Amino acid sequence: MPVPWIRVAFAVFAVSWGANQFAPLQLVYREHSGLGSSAFAAMLGTYALGLIPSLLYFGQLSDRRGRRFVIRPMIAVAVASSLILVAGADLPALLYVGRIFAGIASGMAFAAGGAWIKELSEADGPGAGARRAAISLSAGFGCGGLFGGLIAQWLPAPEVVPYLAHIALMIGAGVVVWGAPETRTGRRAGTKLRLTALRSRYFVGGVAPWAPWVFGTAAVAFTTLPPHAADSTGSLSIAFTGTIAALTLLTGALVQPWARRLSTHGDMTAVGTGVVLAAAGFLTAGIALSTDGGLSVSLIVVASVLLGSAYGVLLVCGLVIVEKNATAEDLAGTIALFYCFVYVGFAVPFVFSLLEPHIGYPLCLTGATVLMSAGFAFAARSSRQLSAPTATLTPRA
Repeated sequence: MPVPWIRVAFAVFAVSWGANQFAPLQLVYREHSGLGSSAFAAMLGTYALGLIPSLLYFGQLSDRRGRRFVIRPMIAVAVASSLILVAGADLPALLYVGRIFAGIASGMAFAAGGAWIKELSEADGPGAGARRAAISLSAGFGCGGLFGGLIAQWLPAPEVVPYLAHIALMIGAGVVVWGAPETRTGRRAGTKLRLTALRSRYFVGGVAPWAPWVFGTAAVAFTTLPPHAADSTGSLSIAFTGTIAALTLLTGALVQPWARRLSTHGDMTAVGTGVVLAAAGFLTAGIALSTDGGLSVSLIVVASVLLGSAYGVLLVCGLVIVEKNATAEDLAGTIALFYCFVYVGFAVPFVFSLLEPHIGYPLCLTGATVLMSAGFAFAARSSRQLSAPTATLTPRA
């Protein structure tokens, strides 16, 4: 068997694969089920309805009961999500249900799995766990998008076969992770939801204001941009969509070791770098959506690299800040809360789809850049005001 942290990372990778294999199927469902861009963006966002409560509940449950207690049943939930999505080929309403189940499985994996990887990586130095957790998540997202698109492009039954591949992957992940060593041996009684990070300045002021743009940047790259090039990519549109999803997220994975080193120069220095990359990506995306043909396709590729780099840098920065400040008793719960803020960004393409008919994509992207920059400015100011990274907010009377 692989070293323990790799066994857990593989489970996180497999769940992430399933979470993003849906992204390149937009054109498949448009052709076979008549789903428009807004409906598909809503389905992507429905994932968060399962994810956020799952993160909050199962992250803290794993702090109390152990990591294996959450990760083992997660395998069954992930398999169930893909089975429901298979059924959605004939009953599109089930696609929403399947996405909710995918969100539940992801919430179970990301919080408990991220904390588990961190604890299994402690001998390798500070930040190793955050980087490994972020890379496994990003690589899973990227591979799910890539192979989901390639399978749907060239194999029969594109509404079914990608999900069958994911089910096989999850079964393999279950075998690998089942006996991974438990790290959370303490047991804390009680079931009360503890959101202690919401009382911490480092989180409320220094992380939350920019966290939604972690996935806000990536989601724009692989949801908003590829359909614009459908006329240019022709019969390869599905594969192109999957390739852009993979390019975005695998770029995010590749930059994470650099992002980890960058974070040693200061949390806000690293976050600021991610924000600059995101702004450049939004600018390039705006130009791409204002042009056609080969130029548009080329600019979409460039924008996906920039937005993927921003995603990778911001994700690692957030996890490093959380790991430095969270206590052992609340580590998984705080990671879960961070991911809750991160996944708010999945709503960005849906908001764009509603606003675009009225103001156009360039103005949408300009507004996104302004909001992201304002969030970073607030976080930077808040961080400078902290006398110590563990300073907490004074509870209101």
